[in-house]
Amino acid sequence: MAKILIIDDERAIRNTLREILEYEDFEIEDVDNGVDGLDLIKRKNYDLVLCDIKMNRMDGMEVLSAGLEIRPDLPFIMISGHGTVETAVEASKKGAFDFISKPPDLNRLLITVRNALDRGSLVTETKVLKQKVSKTKTREILGESPSINKIKETIERVAPTEARVLVTGANGSGKELVARWLHEKSNRAQGPMVEVNCAAIPSELIESELFGHEKGSFTSAVKQRIGKFEQANGGTLFLDEIGDMSASAQAKVLRALQESKITRVGGEKEIDVNVRVVAATNKDLLKEIEAGNFRMDLYHRLNVIHIHVPPLVERKSDIPLLSETFCEEICNDYGMPVKKISAGAYEALKNLPWTGNIRELRNVIERLIILSDKTITEDDVKAFSNPSGSIYEPETTSKSSGLNFDEFVNFQDYKDYAEKEYIKFKLEKNNWNVSKTAEDIDIQRSHLYSKIEKFGLKRGE
Repeated sequence: MAKILIIDDERAIRNTLREILEYEDFEIEDVDNGVDGLDLIKRKNYDLVLCDIKMNRMDGMEVLSAGLEIRPDLPFIMISGHGTVETAVEASKKGAFDFISKPPDLNRLLITVRNALDRGSLVTETKVLKQKVSKTKTREILGESPSINKIKETIERVAPTEARVLVTGANGSGKELVARWLHEKSNRAQGPMVEVNCAAIPSELIESELFGHEKGSFTSAVKQRIGKFEQANGGTLFLDEIGDMSASAQAKVLRALQESKITRVGGEKEIDVNVRVVAATNKDLLKEIEAGNFRMDLYHRLNVIHIHVPPLVERKSDIPLLSETFCEEICNDYGMPVKKISAGAYEALKNLPWTGNIRELRNVIERLIILSDKTITEDDVKAFSNPSGSIYEPETTSKSSGLNFDEFVNFQDYKDYAEKEYIKFKLEKNNWNVSKTAEDIDIQRSHLYSKIEKFGLKRGE
């Protein structure tokens, strides 16, 4: 029920307004002077104030100004028996929601009151949403390991410049977070940051996505489309998984970087664009260049500054801090008391094979919060860290695997073998459902298809 304060030195007007508004189920309080009205505004939480302009002790315009200093978002409806256009304009300039002449028309009064209350609700809702947005603002880069501190230092140095940056690292390691901080700390922070996942867009559509298209340029082009380069004008364009971009799109991106101009698909007009490009990939682009899959000239254009984000297994000292932070965030999101993590649990978490990196760690912490008691223990980690329910025992893995490590010429051979066996196991577990397997192991579906082809995996092997 909305709470309304009436400030008017005429008892008859106060009684009339009270009778009308109480009939509409509003909660009403009234006073006969502005001084007492301001005192009530300080002490109580009103949704709306109806205030006379001509009053003893304090003028209504003074009440309006002082009231808005106390509660800037509080709607005021000013009332006067000497209503003029000049008075209404002055009231609006001072921040009043509306102006009503005496005696008030019933319908006009109720419509104005409801509109003012609706405006107040929208203002409150906007504030709440802004608070939520600020809470979900770009996450801090958590960690104090030497590699993470080096990344933070590099961001501080590079972000204020216009240098292009290539961010490399495994899936889930935090490449996008690095890109976001490069934008947040740049001179373009007030501009947009537009993200394009090059692996998620079919090769035949990537050019339209990046550069836009003109109406009728191809069968389904029923209207003009503005591409990501234009959307990011004045800001940052984040090209994620750049290693999966088609050859023709690479050529156009190279031209856009060289000339700061683009042409929409099916168009002839050159469009100036002012964007800073940050690219990211989980691939070794030098190997992709050797294989003929990536342009050398584009690589050098993108790789002005190189930031490599290490996998989680190379920064295990950061796991306690990451786990504690994730635990607090998730518990707050769930509206539950923050759970404690025992020292043994931290050690058990450090010993897990983090193939999914930071993303996987957060998922594991969420699972532990749901399935554990008030304190997350070492046994909880062993029991629940693997979705399949199996317990990871690092000290017995190499003994029970039956592998002869001398079979592998180098570390890359062993990594390929382990990756192949892991993907094969997951595919078989999911009955060769590629989409479900890609989601399960937290990689792009297109990447999984590439791995299946690379290792020659076939159903029923």
